[in-house]
Amino acid sequence: MSFPLIKRESEYTYEDYLNWPDDERWELINGIAYDMTPAPSRTHQKISRELLTIFNTFLFGKKCEVYNAPFDVRLPESNESDNEIITVVQPDILVICDKSKLDDKGCRGVPDLIIEILSPSTIHKDMREKFFLYERVKVKEYWIVHPEDKTVMVFMLEQDAKYRKPDIYFDEDKIRVGILDGFEVDLKSVFKE
Repeated sequence: MSFPLIKRESEYTYEDYLNWPDDERWELINGIAYDMTPAPSRTHQKISRELLTIFNTFLFGKKCEVYNAPFDVRLPESNESDNEIITVVQPDILVICDKSKLDDKGCRGVPDLIIEILSPSTIHKDMREKFFLYERVKVKEYWIVHPEDKTVMVFMLEQDAKYRKPDIYFDEDKIRVGILDGFEVDLKSVFKE
């Protein structure tokens, strides 16, 4: 298993992030920079495309919007300026229902739903660092998609602001999206060959 390249020279901010070369993709989690290369696999991209299409079709004309990577999500600790923010992530898929969080740079604030699709180079970050980050900032619904196993783990934020044990869905299941009334995702179409 390979792990993502990490820059550990100092605590980085969004200002540093904006000055890195355009041909490099990074995320910042608590001031630590994580390399987003290599590019995701074809299977990863196919799953991402299917999920984006399904969500986009359902959300057409509704108040919530869906976005996909690369799309910067700035997660401030309090009221610091953009340049001082030390956490900037690029989830594979995200849904935002409060449009006041959207600007030309992406999103400043917590999305309502985040989906991460595992890759060998991101599995540790997605299942550990991002899990604890998304729980801490109170992402209401967090999906972790396992392309090889054709499974999805869905974590829902509880009243105590903690994720409960995940519901696990397989390639023949339908997932009822917790934050969107009347919406189910049929995994047969997501994992189709």
